[in-house]
Amino acid sequence: MGEFNHNNGTNLLPIVKHAKDTYIIWFEYFQKLPKIHRYTLGLRIDDLFVEIIENLASAGFSKPPEKQDFINLTIRKNDTLKILLMVLWEVKSLDNKKYILLSKQLDELGKMLGGWILHLQKQNSSSKI
Repeated sequence: MGEFNHNNGTNLLPIVKHAKDTYIIWFEYFQKLPKIHRYTLGLRIDDLFVEIIENLASAGFSKPPEKQDFINLTIRKNDTLKILLMVLWEVKSLDNKKYILLSKQLDELGKMLGGWILHLQKQNSSSKI
């Protein structure tokens, strides 16, 4: 029988794979957060990551009008996530290196989301011509 490959993300949209990979980085950090923040701010950040992945998966299977709604919601959640991570960093529960890595990953996710929205808007405008 064939072996199951845990790292096989070939069937995922690139943006979903990026969000999943970023979550895996976060999850490693989350487990080591001080208890004072792990079960408060840490849990909220964790929830936002999961909601982002859920929304991206939903967008991938939706028709264009709903797809754009899911993407816009994901953009808002990504922006909120950046702010909450900044708070965690400012209270020194997340060190500079970890904060910078997660911030870069979330910035890249934001660029991918913006590109997806622009692509959908171009499709909408060309279909109306």
